[in-house]
Amino acid sequence: MKTIGLLGGMSWESTALYYKIINEGVQAQLGGLHSARLVMYSVDFYEIERLQAAGEWRQAAALLADAARALQAAGADFLVLCTNTMHKVAPEISAATSLPLLHIADATAEAVKAAGISKVGLLGTRFTMEQAFYRARLEQQFGIEVLVPDEAGRETVHHIIYQELCLGHIHPASREKYRAVIAGLVARGAEAIVMGCTEITLLIDQQDAAVPLFDTTRLHAEAAVALALA
Repeated sequence: MKTIGLLGGMSWESTALYYKIINEGVQAQLGGLHSARLVMYSVDFYEIERLQAAGEWRQAAALLADAARALQAAGADFLVLCTNTMHKVAPEISAATSLPLLHIADATAEAVKAAGISKVGLLGTRFTMEQAFYRARLEQQFGIEVLVPDEAGRETVHHIIYQELCLGHIHPASREKYRAVIAGLVARGAEAIVMGCTEITLLIDQQDAAVPLFDTTRLHAEAAVALALA
């Protein structure tokens, strides 16, 4: 079994899900008392969020690159960046070590393609929904058309992520707002919804949508299990 290097803490709420899903997956495949071999570096999300908000992506990349080097030194065989948004600096993180980085968009796109779906609605932070680093990877490398909510919808989704979900606050009213945003994307032709923020799975599940939901947290964690056991 390979040793997984988890780069987490963004937020710790979703990183805890990674740890749970990965260990459940290893136990399901190997049985008995087996659990995952992994090392984790959990950053202080306060620092990362401040740099995101200020547009200081180079500084954020430098912090995560240092964390990646620490994971390599601790014995990790590959890296799992437990956040969608910070994949914006995935190239810088990859360049900091000799370890492969399991990209969250790739794990998600492969599941979307396997389901025969070619047009998805994308929910996530503003950075993920509005910038090219995530959408372009789905579109250019996998041929998946990506729709995002309108301006008001993007603000709603982003606000709830940072002001509620990252703090562990789950509100029924916010679930209804997400349902409305999802319905709008489906009305525009989305065949499925990519939950492109690792916190979103804390709020909504399949019963909240009329089309399939792709949970990037679970898909990424399951891909990590597959690679660790390959």
